[in-house]
Amino acid sequence: MTINVNVPDIGDFSEVPVVTVLVSVGDVIAVEDPIVELESDKATMEVPSSAAGTVKEIKVSEGDMVSEGALILVLEGSAAEPAIEAAPAAATPAPSAPVSAPAPAAPAPAVTDAGFGKAHASPSVRAFARQLEIDLSKVNGSGRKGRILREDITAHLKATTTAPAAGGAVSGGMGIPPIPAVDFSKFGPVENIDMPRIKKLSGPALHRSWLNIPHVTHNEEADITDLDGYRRELDGIAKTEGYRVTLLSFVIKASVSALKTHWEVNSSIHPDGDKLVKKDFYNIGFAADTPNGLVVPVIKDADRKGIIEISKELGDLSAKAREGKLKGDDMSGATFTISSLGGIGGTSFTPIVNAPEVAILGLTRSKMAPVWTGEEFLPRNMQPLSLSYDHRAIDGALAARFCATLKHLLGDVRRLML
Repeated sequence: MTINVNVPDIGDFSEVPVVTVLVSVGDVIAVEDPIVELESDKATMEVPSSAAGTVKEIKVSEGDMVSEGALILVLEGSAAEPAIEAAPAAATPAPSAPVSAPAPAAPAPAVTDAGFGKAHASPSVRAFARQLEIDLSKVNGSGRKGRILREDITAHLKATTTAPAAGGAVSGGMGIPPIPAVDFSKFGPVENIDMPRIKKLSGPALHRSWLNIPHVTHNEEADITDLDGYRRELDGIAKTEGYRVTLLSFVIKASVSALKTHWEVNSSIHPDGDKLVKKDFYNIGFAADTPNGLVVPVIKDADRKGIIEISKELGDLSAKAREGKLKGDDMSGATFTISSLGGIGGTSFTPIVNAPEVAILGLTRSKMAPVWTGEEFLPRNMQPLSLSYDHRAIDGALAARFCATLKHLLGDVRRLML
């Protein structure tokens, strides 16, 4: 019997390009074996087979655009091998946040509709080009029949912003002075190594956020001595049940309370530029370190979850990130992001705001320090906090108040239970 294998549910994405076909006619595959890779705006998704059998026909090619339900391949199976429901596409990390965060939706006036109308590209690729202010009529397509792919836009952006200028310099664009081009091979052996896909995709989004957002970083310290003692008690119990309770769980809980008090930090700037979008939901993104780079999974409705539930979800999402199994929905919808370097070190840093969010919290390693009580110095466990924010939506006083609220909440674990 023949079995059709279709594109499964891939979230809100449509017209997603096929970047790699992983099987050939005649291959014998099992259920859950990867068959193609799709590339959305946020992730490269490895699509597993929903059935077992021998590949009879392949219905897609690299560069084709597919949506949920599109036929990928036809298998030759037996009556004992019925097709089963397609499993959700697994995702290899790509960025979102801080890496794949969408930009404000205002269209770039320099990009004409006429230029887009002549281009052979999908709606998602057109939107991507508009975000980067690139005229598609000037981009060469490398896809099937000249179709413009996301990597073509990225390559065009790289070429136009790094092409050697007069005197061997590299143009920075946006009126920024050029960076001189250097032939490093004159000084010693060199090797050009391709960046991981996640960095290639997240780079333009991070660059866009840095250029468009007036970043300011407010640094603070919170006394987590008592909180960390309680955390250790919970973590001891959690280990026996197969999960961990980390400081990040408490910071997420405290952040939600602080965001409710200072709603602007949870907002976004309206596309017209003169309003704030107030959000009455609290989805907290967190930067997860993976072999391929940073990705930002999202704890949805964090205000409705307790420390234990948040801890378990953190563990589950982190494991999926390391294994490359995150779906697009796992990395979308964040209203506020936390980037923690606590396991590595540092004293402070400036995390880049994930537009269209207006703030991001950075954590570095806590340390024991002598703190003056008014009568004596006592050893206290102090946690550095670094809040980067969009100064158009948040001024310095509000940032300081937000961090003061966060510091107050982390200073006494009982306050997180209110």
